[in-house]
Amino acid sequence: MLFNSFPFIFLLLITFGLYYLPLLKRFQVHILVAASFAFYSWYEPILLLLLLFSITINAYTSYQVYYGPPERRKFNATLGVVINLASLAFFKYSPLFSRMIFSPENSVGSFLLHIPLPIGISFFTFHGISMLVDLYRGKNIKTDTEFIPKLFTQHWLYTSLYIAFFPQLVAGPITKSYNFLPQIGGKSIANINWESAFKHLIMGYFLKMVIADNIKDQTFWIAYPFFEAQTSWTLIAMLFGYSIQIFADFAGYSLIALGLAELFGYVLPVNFNFPYISASFSEFWTRWHISLSSWLREYLYFSLGGNKKGKVRTYINLMLVMFLGGLWHGAAWSYAVWGSFHGLALAVERFFNDKFGTRTSPIWMSFHRIKVFVFVTFAWLLFKLPNFSQAVLYLHDMFTHWHTGAPSPAISMNILLYAAPVVLYHLYYLYKEMSGRQLPKSLHPVLYAFLLLAIFINSGSAGEFIYFQF
Repeated sequence: MLFNSFPFIFLLLITFGLYYLPLLKRFQVHILVAASFAFYSWYEPILLLLLLFSITINAYTSYQVYYGPPERRKFNATLGVVINLASLAFFKYSPLFSRMIFSPENSVGSFLLHIPLPIGISFFTFHGISMLVDLYRGKNIKTDTEFIPKLFTQHWLYTSLYIAFFPQLVAGPITKSYNFLPQIGGKSIANINWESAFKHLIMGYFLKMVIADNIKDQTFWIAYPFFEAQTSWTLIAMLFGYSIQIFADFAGYSLIALGLAELFGYVLPVNFNFPYISASFSEFWTRWHISLSSWLREYLYFSLGGNKKGKVRTYINLMLVMFLGGLWHGAAWSYAVWGSFHGLALAVERFFNDKFGTRTSPIWMSFHRIKVFVFVTFAWLLFKLPNFSQAVLYLHDMFTHWHTGAPSPAISMNILLYAAPVVLYHLYYLYKEMSGRQLPKSLHPVLYAFLLLAIFINSGSAGEFIYFQF
C-alpha cells in the first residue's frame, strides 16, 4: 500500500479517528497493530503469516532473555538472532544461492529461484535483532516502567507494534528498541505537534510525488537497452537525475514516516540530513540512511572491534561492514560491489586522514564535496542496473557517445528542472550552516503552501518507493 494512494489515505483516516476516540483509548495499541497488519497484507495477505511468525519468534525469545533463567539468556538471544537471519537469508538470498549452486533445470534451484521477496523483510528483521541484542546487552532496561511487560500477551502486542508499526514497516527508518518501546502508552490528540507533523508530511510528499515521480519518467531510459541510443551528455544527465531521484524518493518516504508517526504520538529517528553536502565519505554515512548506518555501526562494526584493534583491523572492519551493508540491499553481487566501493572509499579516506590529516580550507572542502557527490552518484548506477555488465556498458557509453546517439534535450531539461529544488535545498542548508542565517519564520507558511500547491498540480505518475524492494 503506497503512502500516496487513496486506500492508504482511507486507512489513515479510519485509524486516526478510532485511535483518538475516547471510548477506545485503552485499545490504542491494538488499533495501531490492526492497522499495521491491514497495511502490510493489502496486496499479499499470505505474507502476513511471515510477519506474524517474525513477531512471535522475537516476542518469545526476547521474553525469555528478559525473564528466563540467567544461564540461558545467551542461548535465547542467539536463537532469536539466528532465526531472524535464517528467515532473511531464505527469502532474500535463495535466488542468489540458486544461481550460484544449481543449474536452471534443477528442481531445487528452480524452487529457490522463484521464492517471493516479502516487502520490508530487511527492515522488520533488523528490528527484531535490535530488540534481542539490546535486551541481552542490558541496554536501557532500567526505565520508569518494565521494559518488557510481565504478561506475555501484552509483550507480544508491544512487539507487534514495534516491528509492524506501519509508518516504518516497509522502508524504515530502522528504530532501535530502546528508543521505541518506552514510547508505547496512551496518547492524546492534544499532545500532537501538528506543525512538525505537517511540515514533515508536506516536504516528504513533495520530494516523492513532485521530484522523484517526475524524474523517474526521465531516468526510465537508463534501462538496458534504451540507454545505448543516448548521447554521453544525456547519459550523464540521467545518472545525475537518478542520484537526485533516489534521494528525493527515500528521504521523502522517511519524512512521511516521521510525520505519520507524530500523528499517533511516536517519534521516529531522522533518516536523512542533507547528505549531498558531505565533505567526506564518513560524513556521508552520518547523513544518508542514518538509521541503517547507525544500526550497522552499533550492532556489527562495534561487535567486530570497531577501531579498537589497530588501524589495519579498522580498515578491514569498514570494508566488511559496508560489503554486508551492500548485500543487505539485495540478492545480487552488484549490491555487494556497491557496498565494497563505499567500504574501500571509507578505508582509503581513513588511511589518508591518519597519515596526512585533513585539509579544511574552503577550496578543499568544496573539492571534497564534489568528489563525494560524484563518487556516490556513479555508485548509484549499480542500484538502477543491478546487472553488472549493463552498468559497465552504461559507463562505457557515457564516455564514448560524445558524437553518437540521438540528442534528447527534453530529458536533460526535465531532469534539471526537477533536480533544482533538491540542489537548492542542500545549498540553502550549507549556506545556513556557514553563515548562521536562515529564512525568516514568517516565510515558512508561504514556502509550505507553495510545496502543497505543487503536490496537487504537478505530481508525477505514481510509482512505488525505490526502497520497497529492499
